[in-house]
Amino acid sequence: MTLELLQNYWWLLASVLGGLLVFLLFVQGGQSMLLGCHDNMSRDLIVNSMGRKWELTFTTLVVFGGAMFASFPLFYSTSFGGAYWLWMLILFSFILQAVSYEYRNKMGNVYGTRTYDSFLFINGCVGCILLGVAVSMFFFGAHFTVSKGNLLDNSSPVISSWVSTHGFEAIFNWKNLILGVAVLFLARTQAAMYMMNNITADQGFFDGLKRRVLVNGGIFVVFFLWFMAMLLTSDGYTVVSDGTGTLTVEQTRFKYFHNYTEMWWAGLSLLIGVVSVLYGIGRSAFAKHCTGGIWYGGMGTLLVVCSMFWVAGYGDTAFYPSLEDPMSSLTIRNSSSSKFTLEVMSYVSVLVPFVAAYIWYVWRSMDRKKLTPAEISSTDHKY
Repeated sequence: MTLELLQNYWWLLASVLGGLLVFLLFVQGGQSMLLGCHDNMSRDLIVNSMGRKWELTFTTLVVFGGAMFASFPLFYSTSFGGAYWLWMLILFSFILQAVSYEYRNKMGNVYGTRTYDSFLFINGCVGCILLGVAVSMFFFGAHFTVSKGNLLDNSSPVISSWVSTHGFEAIFNWKNLILGVAVLFLARTQAAMYMMNNITADQGFFDGLKRRVLVNGGIFVVFFLWFMAMLLTSDGYTVVSDGTGTLTVEQTRFKYFHNYTEMWWAGLSLLIGVVSVLYGIGRSAFAKHCTGGIWYGGMGTLLVVCSMFWVAGYGDTAFYPSLEDPMSSLTIRNSSSSKFTLEVMSYVSVLVPFVAAYIWYVWRSMDRKKLTPAEISSTDHKY
């Protein structure tokens, strides 16, 4: 296994983890619906439906961060260490989520369930939007510089330097927010589709979920098309060799559009994924009683996100462009671990299919019995 092959392999794994994370954000999407519920039973149904899966989203986020730390440590130190406030807000919102599920219905809860519902709502909105902002920086860049020579500076051995706002500026970049809003409404759409599959309630509750799929799905489509239009018409950075071993970074017109056309498999993945998501939305919203839309939407989400990662990292593309210094831009070549580290981790990654099979088994076991209002009313073991 060559170093280049290992780098490509680990970027592929990171792509799959990123796609799974965006799919599992339907938990946050469901939480963002809580403040719109006017009766306790609807809120309890949503919380307990999402509560069966909330650990999977948080675990996938941690695994994604761990995989990037091990395989592309320069990116990890630059983004997670540099865009400090962006990632701290994301992690703090997930802490609110964990605390809320733990204490929402515990004896002696002096704050009341509505307080913890508000915390879940905050995580649902903030988590989705800010994770979208973080991914958008893969295409529209961030304000940092990289100087590996700083390792020899005993007074400040810091490789990556960020602007003084440390990630706040990315949150208020309107281009990043377009993807953040798209991720939020995709999560809300898939949450409604998941609850149609997971909850057995009266027809009025089911029809309400169908309306949520239609409205949130329509808003998602608008913002996603807006983002894709910006992406396909935006410039990117290409790493160019002059033949003597010297590498330079050049700005390339319509870089991501060219990547999609040159890497046909990425374009095909995008096309199939978009069609699958739209089919899931259409079936859920207009069919008389469709409960399987979440699977079409989930598979489509995975394919679309993977395709976006592929055009960001493959094709000699800088997947983390620097707006301060183009030569500081990160690629999967200059930000990866050593060949030895990637090779050892590749042997460990053989266990991934077994872990995936276990998750699928647990998922099916938990969802074998549909959640009902009668179950919520008759048990003390609920979120």
